[in-house]
Order: sequence, then structure tokens, then C-alpha cells
Amino acid sequence: MSVSSWALPSETPAGTDNLKVYLEQIIGEQGYRNYKNVQELQRVSAWIKEQMRLFGIPCQYQNYSVNSLAYRNVVCTLTAGHAEKVIVGAHYDVYGKFQGADDNASGVAGVIETARILSQQKSQLAHNVEFVFYTLAEPPFFKSEQMGSYVHAKSIEAQKDQIQGVYILEMIGFFDENLVQQYPVGLKWVYPQHGNFIAAVSNLQSYNLSAKYCEAMRELDELECQRLVAPSFISGMEFSDHLNYWNLGIPAMMITDTGPFRNKHYHTATDTLKTLNLNKMAYVVDGLVKILMAQSD
Repeated sequence: MSVSSWALPSETPAGTDNLKVYLEQIIGEQGYRNYKNVQELQRVSAWIKEQMRLFGIPCQYQNYSVNSLAYRNVVCTLTAGHAEKVIVGAHYDVYGKFQGADDNASGVAGVIETARILSQQKSQLAHNVEFVFYTLAEPPFFKSEQMGSYVHAKSIEAQKDQIQGVYILEMIGFFDENLVQQYPVGLKWVYPQHGNFIAAVSNLQSYNLSAKYCEAMRELDELECQRLVAPSFISGMEFSDHLNYWNLGIPAMMITDTGPFRNKHYHTATDTLKTLNLNKMAYVVDGLVKILMAQSD
């Protein structure tokens, strides 16, 4: 089935007003959602769980401890009566004492808005959808077994034959057509110089995931999509939660604005809501909804 035959539900496109509300709630005013502030992490995860409940999507906490402190992923399941499933995820923690609007409140808001739309179209889904909100993606836990996505990936390893793909939203809100886009070494000659596109990062195993996402984005014709297919040892290709699924042989891709290769606010106090482009965030979500609504070939 070609992507052009996939319909985006006209009555439920991604909404910028919704995204703004989610972002404000995730960022909050009570402190920074880093690993030292367990109370704030608990607040955010509880809010996510309640928001998803309002969409009719039940959630459970995936609890684990690090250095005698309690942390939790939020795992939510939209059951459409299928044996196979896809996973859509984003990490909700931040690095340091920063708001982390792009990194990664934007990704979390994108997952929540995707869930809102799909919950209204459940009968048309070709797979069950598991929405996962991870903790402890940021340093000092990145690339360790304490990452929330590592904990989740290991928990579903035995089911990997039923998992059709994992879609990680990692910084999806910063766009600037006037800046000079940076790239990992060796890639700048292949891709655009401007910073006004969304990137679909995959490895060879997940080649089809990124191909279909960019094809969907081309059909929508609102925001340019660039595919980066590369092994994880190329610096920058592994900077998110998809890495833990790759390491277990589960097809996964990252949808990203390229983060530190574009956004000068990355891991600073200026990574705030006012720097985000909500319209383009909505287009990113629409592309994801479009492929998740597609029927199996």
C-alpha cells in the first residue's frame, strides 16, 4: 500500500494549542525534572499518566531504583485487538537545572498528541500501540543500564518478534531556516545547509521505518524530512533512547530536529518554550500519525 493512500483523519490533526498545554505542564514551575529532583520527576510522570487516562489509554508505572532512589517509566497501552504492536516513546527527564523545552518536553508533547489522535481512531489501527515515557535518559545515566529505555527494552525483549517498530521522539521543536545546520563528521556534504527540516534517523534494520516516515512527510508537504541511515558508532546517531532497542535487535528510529547539531540552546538555560515552533511540531506529529494509521501491506 502506497503512502499516498494513507489518510490522515481530517477531524483530528495535531493541534498547536494542545502541544502548548502539554509543554507548559511538563516544564512546570516547581523545579527541574533531573535525576536529583525525584519529586519533580514523579510529578511529571503522574501528570502524563492522568493525561493519557483522559484519552482512554490506561497506563502503568514501570518502577525501578537507582542508588536507593525510586524512578519510573510510564507505559501506556492502546489496545486495538492485534497481536503485533508498535512503540512510540520519549524521555521526560532533563539535563541539569534547565527547562528542557526542546530536550525533551517537545518529544513528550509529541507522543501525547499522537496518543490523543490515535485514541480516537483505535478501530482503524493495524497494531496495538504502546506509548512509553522514559526517565533517566540524560547524563550521568546515558548509555547505562539505568536508562529508562534500557529497562523498558529489556522488559519487552522476549516479545520482539511482535514489535513492528519503535519510534522515538527526541527534540522535535526547533527549526530555523536561516542558521547553518551542523552534522556529524562526513555528512554535511549530503544534507541541507539550513535547519528547517525534521530528521528520521535509522540503522539498516530499521531502514523501512525512516523511509515510510519521510514518505508520509512528503505526502503532507508541510515540512521537509531528511533520512539519516547510519550505524550507531557514527557520533550523533545514537544520542537517544532508540539505541537500547537497536542493541537488542529491535527495529527503531529517532525522529529529531537534530538537537545539538542545530539548537544552540541545547543543554542551556535558554532552552525554553518561546524557542519552539509549535506549527512545525504539529507537522512532525501528523507524519507519525499518518504512518501509524496505515494498514499493513
